[in-house]
Amino acid sequence: MSHADIAAGVWRLERSRLVGAAAKLLHDLDEAEDCAQDALIAALDAWPRDGQPANPAAWLMTATRHKALDRLRRRAMLAREHEHLAADDEAYGTHVVPDFTEQLDAARDQAAIGDEQLRLIFIACHPVLPRDAQVALTLRLLGGLETSEIARAFLQPEATVAQRIVRAKKALHGQAYELPSAGERGQRLDAVLAVVYLIFNEGHSAGSGATLLRPALCDEALRLARQLQHLLPQDGEVHGLAALLEIQASRLPARLDAAGRPVLLPEQDRRKWDRLLIQRGLTALTQALALGEPGPYTLQASIASCHARAARAEDTDWRAIVQGYDRLLALNPSPVIALNRALAVSVADGPAAALPLLDALAAEPQLKRYPYLAGAQADVLERLGRVGDAREAYLRAAALQDNEVQRALLLERATRLAN
Repeated sequence: MSHADIAAGVWRLERSRLVGAAAKLLHDLDEAEDCAQDALIAALDAWPRDGQPANPAAWLMTATRHKALDRLRRRAMLAREHEHLAADDEAYGTHVVPDFTEQLDAARDQAAIGDEQLRLIFIACHPVLPRDAQVALTLRLLGGLETSEIARAFLQPEATVAQRIVRAKKALHGQAYELPSAGERGQRLDAVLAVVYLIFNEGHSAGSGATLLRPALCDEALRLARQLQHLLPQDGEVHGLAALLEIQASRLPARLDAAGRPVLLPEQDRRKWDRLLIQRGLTALTQALALGEPGPYTLQASIASCHARAARAEDTDWRAIVQGYDRLLALNPSPVIALNRALAVSVADGPAAALPLLDALAAEPQLKRYPYLAGAQADVLERLGRVGDAREAYLRAAALQDNEVQRALLLERATRLAN
């Protein structure tokens, strides 16, 4: 692997931490992103010449901070505020310019990196922003998702999401870039949980690209959820989200076959499921349920636990799953949740019971171009023996699907029905 590939790979993993560190100094998210990019460019120049550092992540962090300090100095010089600059340097402990040849202490740096990332997610979920802007901005900064990927997660036009992110950055200019107090965290927590959930979802089922899974995003979301558990141990929904992600992540090793094609849940080899993650998830679910009335993440974790507890696919309690979706819909009436409920009904009560539910959802504006609705209709129609209608639905779902792996699977099923 080349130095360029290593630098780009480490930068993708560390990007949100780098942006968080620069944002703390600059109080400007656009400039912070520029500093992280500049650090990558510096690595691409230095590493082939000087050799790869022992700790590439620490090198990039040091480079990013150095770039941010350069910008602070330029600001001060332009404003002729040399005394203010000296005060900032003393306050941040940055009056000594870091030497790239000397790596930071690994343990100290790792702790600082974690703090920067947690700070960044709470900053981006600042109450001056509307909820949709909070989530979109944090997905961009923390998850490293492209605007098009965020738009798919929201089921909204890409231009709308792009404008939302730009406005959010402007609104945050000059705000305090520190981890909020305990009282303020509660105001931002719903958005923070939503962001972590969406980051995991993009890793679990990538909306676009040539691969179904993006494990680094799943790992990142899991790490953040676990951090939040330590930060807010008395919040049931924090434990509920952690439970959901642990259980969902446990199935990742079984989600693809040897050729990289998706394996549906009933067909997965459950011996490949990670039992440690399942146990962690069930423990977190118990904690969540003990802390009061379950919220949406805890209810989703309860549904996921029905699969986790079944030794075989045929042992799954689908009636309990339908009931779980009933409770979830009452709490959060979403067309996507209604779609998942209809799929559960198709197993618990048969495809004939689910088809009218799916047909009704086809009228929902948010689901007009949602490939998973067309895919669900195709599956139900095929099970009902309506081969021609099922083939058309598979083709429709494939046309709407941006993920190449999912699209290939849908086209394969359509082709099979044509024979």
